[in-house]
Amino acid sequence: MSSITTKANLIKNIAIVAAALFALCAVYLWFAFTWSYSTGERAGYVQKFSKKGWICKTWEGELSMMSLPSQVPEKFFFTVRNNIVAEKINRSLGKKVALNYDQYKMLPTSCFGDTEFFVSDIKIIE
Repeated sequence: MSSITTKANLIKNIAIVAAALFALCAVYLWFAFTWSYSTGERAGYVQKFSKKGWICKTWEGELSMMSLPSQVPEKFFFTVRNNIVAEKINRSLGKKVALNYDQYKMLPTSCFGDTEFFVSDIKIIE
């Protein structure tokens, strides 16, 4: 009788620990995707933009930013999750644009994007 009770308690304890771990993971993912570390805007020329990934396809891009004509441009790497924003960026290639972005730190996998900068909107400057 005691071995049956011991096995039942063991299974119950394993189920409680598994449920608690699942709940902690769910809270972490919710927090990671709803709270943004920073928001901002970057201006420049999108010089590279493509949809890539083996399983999880995401739009990844590279913005060339120049502060002065004689300086070497700085590159800003970004990810786009929204297909409508991706279409706007594709239509604006070769034009000077301003990208609005949110930065999300410590995402659990690169399946959500290669960078931590997620573009939410685009404005054409020229």
